[in-house]
Amino acid sequence: MLLEISQWLANDIRAFAVIQYITLRAVLAALTALAVGLIFGPLVIRKLARMKIGQAVRTDGPETHLTKSGTPTMGGALILISVACSTLLWGDLGNRFIWIVLVVTLGFGLVGWVDDYRKVVHRDPKGMSAREKYLWQTLIGLVAAIYLAFTVPAESNAHAIDLFLGWIRSGFQAGLPPRADLIVPFLKDVAFPLGVFGFIALSYLVIVGTSNAVNLTDGADGLAIMPAVLVAGALGIFAYASGNAVFAKYLLIPNIIGAGELTVFCGAVVGAGLAFLWFNAYPAQVFMGDVGALALGGALGTVAVVVRQEIVLFIMGGVFVVETLSVMIQVGYFKYTRRRFGEGRRIFRMAPLHHHFEVGGVKESQVVVRFWIVTMVLVLFGLSTLKLR
Repeated sequence: MLLEISQWLANDIRAFAVIQYITLRAVLAALTALAVGLIFGPLVIRKLARMKIGQAVRTDGPETHLTKSGTPTMGGALILISVACSTLLWGDLGNRFIWIVLVVTLGFGLVGWVDDYRKVVHRDPKGMSAREKYLWQTLIGLVAAIYLAFTVPAESNAHAIDLFLGWIRSGFQAGLPPRADLIVPFLKDVAFPLGVFGFIALSYLVIVGTSNAVNLTDGADGLAIMPAVLVAGALGIFAYASGNAVFAKYLLIPNIIGAGELTVFCGAVVGAGLAFLWFNAYPAQVFMGDVGALALGGALGTVAVVVRQEIVLFIMGGVFVVETLSVMIQVGYFKYTRRRFGEGRRIFRMAPLHHHFEVGGVKESQVVVRFWIVTMVLVLFGLSTLKLR
């Protein structure tokens, strides 16, 4: 919105022309989201506390977490408000990627809101049934994946429509331009054509999978939000490079026309995340809940799909991946041993992985900071793929 106003004012006052630069708007978006979060954070926390929207803690979890019962949850709404306001203020509202990222973020946030609300009302940590939650995630994820399948490789909205109509006329046999290929980090000449159905399937898995991975990680004060901030910042760099024809050619990455505008969105996520961390750091005054975790994961997955960095997201979000794998391995092994031996056995003391260390005697704050350090290293490794090809 402010971009359009500044462009109009620039006709008379040239100084306003500086607002057109994506890098400046990304910084301003981050600062705006940070300010919104810090200003309205205490108000949101007090409101949630008055409404008695407190966290219901698992009784079978680490004993240190029992003291957190009643801490205001659903604080992720503060993140969504900050991100949405900042993006709408500083983003180019005519950009075709801004809206789909916002739709996915707010859509997953709504699913998380309903889940958290049921947890609070019924005082049941399980909340929305897994089948119902997955159904809505699938619906949003598929809509986004189908939309991105034709807009990512397109040079304009009109070109995207032509690609879609051409695919239908071909009997669903037509492929996609090379921009939609799956690129492999460190290997400049290796890319796998996905086709329309392959692109949709991969995009769906990345968006929905990342959403659930971040949600599983959100089990300790500050554990999920800081890695999400770091990954969002790195994806913002990828988005800027992919949207710039000169940088994309030099770095040998796909030039996704319009992707640079997502740098503004990523900046807003960084600012909102840091503001939330101010209140979510140990000991937490508020939890983000599913409303924040599902939304952030969906946002990261969508941006990664647009900039064609799905594998790099897997690397940079290694903490999310390991947390998810620990749950899958634990559940799978428990079910296998129960069938085989009549008694379920565990590999980890408790899953997700951060609980394994907590039950083993490591302080929660130590686990969180160490996971942050691991994420920093992985993000730097992921960023190195820009040049090392």
